[in-house]
Amino acid sequence: MIDPKRGFNLDEIETTEDIAIPTDPLERVIGQDEAINIAKIAAKQHRNLLLVGPPGTGKSMIAQAISLHLPPPTEEIRVVHNPQNPERPLVEVRTAEELLAEEAELKSAEGKLIDPRDAPVHVAEKLGYRCVKCGAYSSPDEPVCPRCGQPKAPPTNAPFGDIFGSISAAFGISSFPQRVTTTVIEDGRDKILVYERAGDKIRVLDEKMMDKRREMEKKKPYKVIVPIKRKPFVLATGASETELLGDVRHDPYGGHPQLGTPPYKRVVPGAVHEAHQGVLFVDEITHLGELQRYILTALQEKQFPISGRNSQSAGASVRVDDVPCDFILVAACNIQDLPNILSPLRSRIMGDGYEVLMKTTMPDTSENRAKYAQFIAQEIVMDGRIPHATRDAIIAIIEEGRRRAKAVDGADRALTLRLRDLGGLIRAAGDLAVVNGDKYIDKKHVLSAVEVARPVEEKIEKKYGSLESGIMRDITKSQKPPYNYWNESDESGYR
Repeated sequence: MIDPKRGFNLDEIETTEDIAIPTDPLERVIGQDEAINIAKIAAKQHRNLLLVGPPGTGKSMIAQAISLHLPPPTEEIRVVHNPQNPERPLVEVRTAEELLAEEAELKSAEGKLIDPRDAPVHVAEKLGYRCVKCGAYSSPDEPVCPRCGQPKAPPTNAPFGDIFGSISAAFGISSFPQRVTTTVIEDGRDKILVYERAGDKIRVLDEKMMDKRREMEKKKPYKVIVPIKRKPFVLATGASETELLGDVRHDPYGGHPQLGTPPYKRVVPGAVHEAHQGVLFVDEITHLGELQRYILTALQEKQFPISGRNSQSAGASVRVDDVPCDFILVAACNIQDLPNILSPLRSRIMGDGYEVLMKTTMPDTSENRAKYAQFIAQEIVMDGRIPHATRDAIIAIIEEGRRRAKAVDGADRALTLRLRDLGGLIRAAGDLAVVNGDKYIDKKHVLSAVEVARPVEEKIEKKYGSLESGIMRDITKSQKPPYNYWNESDESGYR
């Protein structure tokens, strides 16, 4: 396998199978050296980024690659019940060290799991593991013994206890307790042990473990809204206000203590919170409109409250303040959309980050032709449904890249970097190879795919001469707009 990092010539390969795919996602972005270098700085220095350029030039790939260059998150965010004011839950941030200590504390109160056959007979019978009639062991969820067909529950002295026990068994209702407390003699001393049901096992706890469990139960209940084990990349393109900023779910019982769901359990984080210690990527950021100002606030304060966003919802009165959201913003837009980015937001990005203009072409050199071959290999591997390409196919795709650089960007001796469209060409050629039953994508598949994968505008221009002519030729009488006097430009039309 040829490592693209050391460089190679096309003569060194027979097919794209010979090219190793880089493990670093930033090395998979070709022709954008400046953007890659700045992305590495942004990841190391926690800087924001604005990527400007047409679709298909690698903006999304760079944003995802930055997140993979970040260290894993070290904080978990919780919403904690506030007994004094339930509609104002509190925020708690736990570090990795604190979570490990908490996990160790939980294990200290977990007790020991044993097989029901290793428990005292009377304990196994009371918990429902052992049949008092025949001594067979089975799940406590089965009130009737599968061996003898009799109720497993021990006889009771209560009036009509035998009748009620049989009725409960008939309806599959278990009458076994969840926990049994007993005393054993150990080293000449009485020791209290608690045996409780744990699925097919029995959990054994001593007094110290029970005290630890009671102590832990006294702690305030909480809900984890941003776990420590999470992806450091959050896509917020086209997000709604709720998706971006969080919300509080509606409760028809209004959080009633007995009937409803407590407010802290109904809190939902937004993308700005889920991106904490990671990357928040917003492609076409201008489509967020006025929501850009909330991103600005989150960037400035590094925290953003979560509140109910529907005034008709029971969650409207719930608010959680100071929820952390320290993220790297990677925003992207087209050149024509630059004036529509909120000025203070753009100023914040420039003041604490970088603006990058994506390249649309790169020089047609042997080094860059090899990068094209790497790109083709990556697209084939990522697709997973098309075969590899031969050297002749690679050369044909390079020629098409050269033609597009000239036709679209007016660049001579250059290769296009509008690679999403070129990826579509590779897939179309691969589909043709699969349909024909060929082992590899060859030049003939690429040449055929060039016609198939042309944009429909080019097809219309080829057939009708221009887009406007195509519209006029294709439209039917019923589709023509109704007559109004303003359709005509002369006085006779008005009359």
